[in-house]
Amino acid sequence: MPFVAKLDMGTVATAMIPFPSSVSLSISTQKVLTCLPTLSPLRRRVPRKLHLVKATILQDKEEDKVEQEPLESTSGTLEEWCIKIEQSVNVLLTEVVIKILDALYRDRHYARFYVLETIARVPYFAFMSVLHMYESFGWWRRADYLKVHFAESWNELHHLLIMEELGGNSMWFDRLLAQHIAIFYYFMTVIMYAVSARMAYHFSECVEKHAYSTYDKFITLKGEELKSLPAPEVAIKYYTEGDLYLFDEFQTSRAPCTRRPKVENLYDVFVNIRDDEAEHCKTMKACQTHGNLRSPHSQPATTRDESGCPLSEADCEGIVDCIKNSVTPVKTK
Repeated sequence: MPFVAKLDMGTVATAMIPFPSSVSLSISTQKVLTCLPTLSPLRRRVPRKLHLVKATILQDKEEDKVEQEPLESTSGTLEEWCIKIEQSVNVLLTEVVIKILDALYRDRHYARFYVLETIARVPYFAFMSVLHMYESFGWWRRADYLKVHFAESWNELHHLLIMEELGGNSMWFDRLLAQHIAIFYYFMTVIMYAVSARMAYHFSECVEKHAYSTYDKFITLKGEELKSLPAPEVAIKYYTEGDLYLFDEFQTSRAPCTRRPKVENLYDVFVNIRDDEAEHCKTMKACQTHGNLRSPHSQPATTRDESGCPLSEADCEGIVDCIKNSVTPVKTK
């Protein structure tokens, strides 16, 4: 039958300890069993303390979370405002340049294209100059950017050669204007790229969008006339002959060897140039997300070069970030 123990503390604890009816308990055994229930309150106190500790920890975590959320929200809002300001400035600058070109070259298409192509290749020189400086200081070790930007400048060079063959640089004023704008544009882009690579890439995207729009309007306006004219020799060689590695390299949105334009007349040449400008826009758009650019010829998981040497992945988003990272030595995997 069960044994019932009464406590002095006013609580009653029942110890359901079955004993055979034939067993008789001694007085000392009864005292020991009488003391056993007094452990029950102690067992109830420990979990209560643990629950208090857990609740305190959870409360601290919730407070930390509440404190961190406004900071993250503020940081995101600030970055959004910076992007809006950068893009607004770029759009304003682009519109000013377009108005100047419209006033000077309303009906002189080839001269306008010559000026455009002289200007359009400048940003890639500026990007490579800054990246080479970063490499010299050990701040940058991403070869894909240099490869792609050189391929872009190589493409724009051949656009320029085509316009020269078509007579776009025949007047000294056009050469003078294009070359002096290019000098100013180069130093402006170097400074812009060092401060904010994202802003520099967006500005270049705006220029390439204008170039695409300009060529598209020209093709619509003069399409039938262009189909009756022969293609320049430099265009035939660039698009159809020799090693097309660099032609594939600047088109980061597509796999190599997937675009092989035809060149049968002058119309085809301008269609190819227009499509090239569209590919430049896509590449510049990809560059605005830091670390997002990759050469079409590079494997995603490549960490070693052809000789088996490890490749470093050091990079930075701007000169301030580069200086901050320079205190940490570059590690190779």
